[in-house]
Amino acid sequence: MNVQDVMTVNVASIGQNATLKQVAEVMTSRRVSGLPVVNADGRVLGVVSEQDVIVKCANRGIGLIGRIWTPAAVDERRLAATTAGEAMTAPAVTIAPDRPVAEAAWLMVERDVNRLPVVRDHRLVGIVSRGDLVRAFARPDGEIWEDLQREIGGRDLWRTPAVFEVSGGRVRVSGRVEARSDAELVEGLVWRVPGVVSVDLSDVEWAPRGAARPAVR
Repeated sequence: MNVQDVMTVNVASIGQNATLKQVAEVMTSRRVSGLPVVNADGRVLGVVSEQDVIVKCANRGIGLIGRIWTPAAVDERRLAATTAGEAMTAPAVTIAPDRPVAEAAWLMVERDVNRLPVVRDHRLVGIVSRGDLVRAFARPDGEIWEDLQREIGGRDLWRTPAVFEVSGGRVRVSGRVEARSDAELVEGLVWRVPGVVSVDLSDVEWAPRGAARPAVR
């Protein structure tokens, strides 16, 4: 499963010169917590989030009293920002539509972001959020099995037909491959399928042709 299978296509975005008031209005009307910031050509420049708007609410004025009440973690640039371009986080962490969902999840965790603008040729084509990935993870076992069959079972690394058993997201694989490295590849491919909770390869056998075929342990 790739990002294009789970992303939101009718994505709300905002221009870099839009005011933070306009940003808040779009977030409210579209019920989103973050917006890609784009230029006139649709190229993604950054992302502005609810937090960037809330910073303005936390700024209680200037002088000593304002400094006391303003959180220390808020930098001067964000406090002074009045437009989406000034407040946004840039460059945006983006992903292509044909990348695996697992890669999107890794990027969100690694870069500590809640959403990824999806770009093709640097232009916005969608957005994928943590909620989208959670929904993909919640898929029923039947859909997981179909992905495994299609994405892994049809590969030419198998010497005998691959068999996948899926229960509660736990995947048990059986079959025969040429080498241990092929078995390790199978494991990595299974983990890329959204909804997989664990992988059991104890019934996968491997060995060069003509040799004894031990099971993967």
